[in-house]
Amino acid sequence: MKLKFFLFALLGIIATAQAQNTGSISGKITEKSNNAPISYATVSLKENGKVISGVNTDDNGDFSFKNIALKNYTIEIQYIGFKKYIGSVILSENRKTATVNVALEEEATQLKGVNIVAERSTIEQKIDRKVITVGKDLTTAGASASDIMSNIPSVNVDQDGKLSLRGNDNVRVLIDGRPSNIDPAQLLKQIPSTSIKKIELITNPSAKYNPEGMSGIINIVLHKSANTGFNGSYSGGITFGETAKYNQSLDLNYKTGKVNFFGNGGQNFGTYYNKGRILRLDQDVEQNLKISNENDNYLYKLGMDYLINDKNTLSFYTNQNKSTGNGNVITNIDYNNGDPDILNIYQNSLYKGPTKTGTYNLAYKHIFKKEGHTLDFEGNYSDTKSNQNASFDTNTTRPDNTSNSVIYSDQIGDQRKLSTINVDYVNPLNDKTTLEAGAEARITRTNNDYNTGNPLVPIDERVSNYTYDTDIYSAYVTFGQKFKKFSYQLGTRFESYKVQANLNHGQDKFNDDYITLYPSAYLTYNLNEKNVLQFSYSRRVDRPSIEQTKPIREFSTPLVTSYGNPELRPQFTNSVEVNYTKTLEKGSVTAGVYVRSINDQISRTLSPDPNDPSGYKQILSYTNYDHNSAYGFDVSLNYKLTKWWDIQPSIDFSSIKQQGVVFEINKPTGTERSVTTTAFNARMNSNFKPTKRLSFLLFGFYRGPVEDVQQNRHEMYKMDIGSRYTLLDNKMNISVRFNDVFKTMKYAFDGIYPYPQTGQFSWESRTVYLGLTYNFGGGKIKNLQRKQREDNTNKGGGGMF
Repeated sequence: MKLKFFLFALLGIIATAQAQNTGSISGKITEKSNNAPISYATVSLKENGKVISGVNTDDNGDFSFKNIALKNYTIEIQYIGFKKYIGSVILSENRKTATVNVALEEEATQLKGVNIVAERSTIEQKIDRKVITVGKDLTTAGASASDIMSNIPSVNVDQDGKLSLRGNDNVRVLIDGRPSNIDPAQLLKQIPSTSIKKIELITNPSAKYNPEGMSGIINIVLHKSANTGFNGSYSGGITFGETAKYNQSLDLNYKTGKVNFFGNGGQNFGTYYNKGRILRLDQDVEQNLKISNENDNYLYKLGMDYLINDKNTLSFYTNQNKSTGNGNVITNIDYNNGDPDILNIYQNSLYKGPTKTGTYNLAYKHIFKKEGHTLDFEGNYSDTKSNQNASFDTNTTRPDNTSNSVIYSDQIGDQRKLSTINVDYVNPLNDKTTLEAGAEARITRTNNDYNTGNPLVPIDERVSNYTYDTDIYSAYVTFGQKFKKFSYQLGTRFESYKVQANLNHGQDKFNDDYITLYPSAYLTYNLNEKNVLQFSYSRRVDRPSIEQTKPIREFSTPLVTSYGNPELRPQFTNSVEVNYTKTLEKGSVTAGVYVRSINDQISRTLSPDPNDPSGYKQILSYTNYDHNSAYGFDVSLNYKLTKWWDIQPSIDFSSIKQQGVVFEINKPTGTERSVTTTAFNARMNSNFKPTKRLSFLLFGFYRGPVEDVQQNRHEMYKMDIGSRYTLLDNKMNISVRFNDVFKTMKYAFDGIYPYPQTGQFSWESRTVYLGLTYNFGGGKIKNLQRKQREDNTNKGGGGMF
């Protein structure tokens, strides 16, 4: 017993002696331009040139080294896009603690009072997202956010502007952490590329996020300014294709005392052209389409932030959007199969109508005495009204050269109202532990009126009304802890979901009501100061949209009509993901592997029209498939080869097991079919900077062939080149980009369901974009912090959304 006591006493004396001969180093890393904290910066501690310890800064930019020997050290701090910091720290008996606060300077020349955009884009893997900081190389990609997205790793944009992430189009798009009533494909075309600060790919979101989107969330963060005084920027551009398209935007900000006023106005307009050819092989029927869309879009925002005191902030803004479109679809169908009744069908259809959206947001933030301890309230209301007048002129020619013409029109009126109320609470219980909790109410009301003069539609079905209402109430809690090399976060989201669909005021109803839990888990392990390994799990849901559920015509051609399916069920996904990040001397590598299990997957179906005795017409709709699984990986590199040349190559691969029902002509029932769909994408961004003012860009893209349940899609590839010149002390940038130099981008497909066919669509992929950006104003930078919905991080006030 005495021996044990002696040993414990001896160990205690040794531990005490060691503690007395050790010290600690702590500090905070911020951006020099705006004093914002830099998370995940690499901090290395060296002795005689040898690394003895290393850490990454946390979300607040803080770091610490504890229980280190009392010696002389060299401290190195690195973060992509910023100049390296090297300093010295001395620990001794008289000074056992040291504080190192460092403000890193961006590699680009700094300019006070305006938004600074780095020369090259960077990719960073954080605990729950991949962050692409948009540099001038990406803003050269084109006029809008849609043009930039096709250059982002793991993101694809089709010819209609629809996004997909990791090969799946079930992705949720947020602007500054908030959803929008506007269709994402249209919204991204209206946001100027120069307004984007960074793009966040949240492929496995935690429980604090709304669970929609199987493949995750794309959050577009816009530039914001909270500088004292008056400042702003103007950007404009012309895209030369078959005709010229124009875009321009003006961003203004004025801050005085406790009030910050901000405003933004943007416009883009022009006519866009597409064309396609579909050949039915068993009947020698050829269908040619010519499509043009004349669009005129306006978008503006007005708002203010009021700093009540250092602990309380009140914010308000309104977004107003108006879009006017005139679409023209010419369909020409030649029947070369000797059909005794039809020789040719020619249809000229026109689609006209405005869409207006008004959004109103009120937010309040309270900061408690303890650092990082916050409470946020936010209310958001959005109202979208859309009217479409469509006219169809169809002429049918018979083999005896006689013909008849059918002319009719459709009217569609849509109104959508979205109301959300949120509360978010963050409490750092200590320097290692954080508790987050929140609640949300989200109410959606949708009304759709349809009136057709089509003589082929029964009289009692020519007028219809469809409503689709959802009530979602949810609450979440997350708990996380950080240790020296290991951190974790566990969370769950409780959600009550209710939907009511009603066709023709009760003639046909569909209701669904369920309560679900959405758990999530994150684990991060720092192997050393340059290697980080992450594991995550989440459960997600994809709920049917009104476009997928309304049993009313979405669009129509002589051979294809699209309808929704009101009995669609939600699609649930369980996702496991592993990510690895390695920091290099001149860049970084990020890699990820994921596996998904999908129940009741929502997919498109193409089937023969049961009301068409000729067998030519098809119905395009949606259905649920029983169970699918998916896996994939992505790898991206951000590397500076020399002072004047840097590259960002990336690849991604996905494999999805699909099961579904396909239809064949002259067969009344469908056939079960199972395929494994694989998709491979590769991108290469290469930036050359021969002088401080002049730079060049080379971009290459390849998308491999894809086989799915309905058809086979062929490969796609292209190459872009561009240049940028900076003048007026970095206040002005002039850029030019030649997209799809060799005009190789085409969407081609073939299939045998419901009959053998092949087709190809092309659009104005080969264009030349000429853009100009000018920043003006100045003043001392002083950030005003306000909560961004869905992001749970703080941003400066102002911006477009």
